[in-house]
Amino acid sequence: MSEFNYAAPASWSYGFALLAFAAFAVQLALGWRGGARATVLLAAMGLSAVWAGAGLAYARTAAHGMWLLCHGLDLARMAALCAFLMLLLYGGRTGKRAVRRAAMSGTALLVALVAVAAVLPSQPPGLPTLGSSAQRLGYVALLGISIYGLVLIEQLLRNAPEASRWALKPLCLGLGGAFVYNLFMYVDAVLFSQLDVAVWSAHAAAQALVVPFLALAAVRNKDWTIDIHMSRRVVFHSTALLGSGLYLLAAAGVGYYVRYFGGTWGSTLQIALLFGALLVLATLFCSGTLRSRLKVYVNKNFFSYRYDYREEWLRFTRVLGAEDRGSLQERVVRALADLVESPAGALWLRDEQGRYRQSARWNMSAVHEAEPEDGSLVRFLAERRWVVDVEACRGNPESYPGLKLPQWLASMSSAWLIVPLLVGEELSGFVVLATPRAKLDINWEVRDLLKTAAHQAASYLGQAQATEALLEARKFDAFNRMSAFVVHDLKNLVAQLNLLVRNADRHRDNPAFQDDMIETVKHVESRMNALLAQLRAGATPVENRRSVDLGGVVTRVQRAKGADERRLSVNIENALSVLAHEDRLEHVIGHLVQNALDATEPDGHVRVRVYGGDDAAGVEVQDNGVGMSTEIGRDRVFRPFPRTKPNGIGIGAYESAQYIQSIGGRIEVDSALNRGTCIKVLLPRHAAAISVPMSRAA
Repeated sequence: MSEFNYAAPASWSYGFALLAFAAFAVQLALGWRGGARATVLLAAMGLSAVWAGAGLAYARTAAHGMWLLCHGLDLARMAALCAFLMLLLYGGRTGKRAVRRAAMSGTALLVALVAVAAVLPSQPPGLPTLGSSAQRLGYVALLGISIYGLVLIEQLLRNAPEASRWALKPLCLGLGGAFVYNLFMYVDAVLFSQLDVAVWSAHAAAQALVVPFLALAAVRNKDWTIDIHMSRRVVFHSTALLGSGLYLLAAAGVGYYVRYFGGTWGSTLQIALLFGALLVLATLFCSGTLRSRLKVYVNKNFFSYRYDYREEWLRFTRVLGAEDRGSLQERVVRALADLVESPAGALWLRDEQGRYRQSARWNMSAVHEAEPEDGSLVRFLAERRWVVDVEACRGNPESYPGLKLPQWLASMSSAWLIVPLLVGEELSGFVVLATPRAKLDINWEVRDLLKTAAHQAASYLGQAQATEALLEARKFDAFNRMSAFVVHDLKNLVAQLNLLVRNADRHRDNPAFQDDMIETVKHVESRMNALLAQLRAGATPVENRRSVDLGGVVTRVQRAKGADERRLSVNIENALSVLAHEDRLEHVIGHLVQNALDATEPDGHVRVRVYGGDDAAGVEVQDNGVGMSTEIGRDRVFRPFPRTKPNGIGIGAYESAQYIQSIGGRIEVDSALNRGTCIKVLLPRHAAAISVPMSRAA
């Protein structure tokens, strides 16, 4: 046996084929969903991978047994590829007798050729056949299988419908090249009585180049029931890399020519030329227009659908949610524009008067005209819900019946598409997109994608508007609530002044009354200043909480009510302090005491008790007045605007409960009709030394 001199090239060739066929077979196996065509194609790719592995082993060992295995696997994989072509050609038309006969005849011929090639001996590459007729006949059988494969490809293209040829072209081109190479290899073997070593070494690499064509054909033919995913990003970058490589090869060839024929200037011109070529390539990579055109080319020629919807939807939602890229209105424009490679756009939203005004723009000039609600454009978008192609509307107005473009839009030369924004059945706005960087055909897929994305964008805008309206309503609610509190406080202050005026005629000469009057006026003045400060600052008290003597607060409330004719008693059992706003706490307790006084008869009594333990402090206000039902005491007394008193506004008890809760306390009510009411204010105790216990009655 002569020395095998092509071990290294053959190893690389068959190793490359092993990786290519194995990877494609794994991809087919992962996406396999049944069916005869998918099964046969998967088997052919699996046999091809094993064949390449056997060829690699033979290239490394030159063992005769490994050659026989490689030869047998090559025969089996060629038969599997022919069977796959026969399934494509006859699989869907076996109902006709002529087709059945053709399929049976083709199957019989293929089986006969495979049987002959399998039975007859075969010599490894490089060894002479020694004129053996049996060995020569074996090569003729292999040659016949290659010719039969080419005939099947020709028949498949000839009989395929016009609409299906686009999907079958990659398959026919790839397998046609594979069978042509086999034809050349076996013709050479028959003519020269041996299998050429160089041709056999390159055989595996040539067969591996078929894999991309088969993968592309599998993607285009969904009825093969093989779910193959080709990453658009990988295809895009691979195409860009391939184009860059061809460009650099051309530049290198021109540079070599310049250096060879340029004389003394050759090297200098070559370096300058290569640098200029790299600079041009970098400029092309930075070109958005070129990138858009390349993307359109890849999507149009490599995929059944123009868009990778998963990637597009992720990018769309990512742009909508990117708060650092401008306002939501501007992000809506950019997100829709990116779907169709548009470099500019603007958004029109409906205002409170029902007119549509430009509310955001991106790389587009400002438009100050408003589109009326009853205008032709708005009515057309609301009724038809179409994506309007402005250029088609200008050239063929009949394609958009009833639509007349407004003057501001007709004069906008860059306007390309009008995308309606619909929330339910209502048109909330529309987006005008500029002409894209690369020409893009507006088909059903583009329109459906824009409609779906526009619906999502309209939902985003609707939620944002609803949130803004809710925040505005909450601000008005806070303002109205604060106004109600202020009115209630003013009512109480006016009541104190009225009490002074009523008692002035009888007690004006009484020094004690005069002192009490001065003290009351000072208190009113202090409360009004506090109200003014609170109005300037908002609903939050202007001062921080501090330690407050609870007994002192109750004493001041007693002093303020001292002019009342009814009996008010105060019992301070403990020296207690709490963290609170002194004026607010005094106002709350004063309000509860005043309510108790209002609920009792002239001969009734109100008792206020200050008590506490280690962790809590309490103020108890008890009267023997008319009382309340359990339902009112539980459900209504601390709700805003209950109007339980004829002259009240229904906010005092609610304000008191809200404040006590804000400082960590609670209010409890125990009341019954005709029995009186007992209200307890319970607060967290603050550890501070105040004064000795005291008790006072008035």
